[in-house]
Amino acid sequence: MELMIAVVIAAILAAIAIPGYRSYVQRAQRTEAKNALLRIQAAQEKFFVQHNRYATALAPSVPDGLGIPATTETGLYALTIATLDGGNGFRVTATPRLGGGQDDDSRCGSFTIDQNGLKGARNAADADSAAECWR
Repeated sequence: MELMIAVVIAAILAAIAIPGYRSYVQRAQRTEAKNALLRIQAAQEKFFVQHNRYATALAPSVPDGLGIPATTETGLYALTIATLDGGNGFRVTATPRLGGGQDDDSRCGSFTIDQNGLKGARNAADADSAAECWR
């Protein structure tokens, strides 16, 4: 009987702890996407100073790329870049890769940043939620 009570208590503790731990891991791994986007934004500004337009690609370094891989360091997010206004603007997106662990992130999902520093998150309900995802 005592063993059954111990098993029930352990199960209850696990049911509480595991979702909290998963949420913590997701928040920590979001940092990878945010750092990559900020790094690309800085590289875009450098490219703009040198070429008077924004780069149209990430990977190739010459003539239109930044020389940055299309995935984040550990491969949790895929990075894409879109040019806006004929090269006078850009939007970079970090999308969770399937099977990478972040693909079930229902709170923030993918992250975006543009040439003006406007930050967004796909699953965020409003601007306050997007700002919360970027913290």
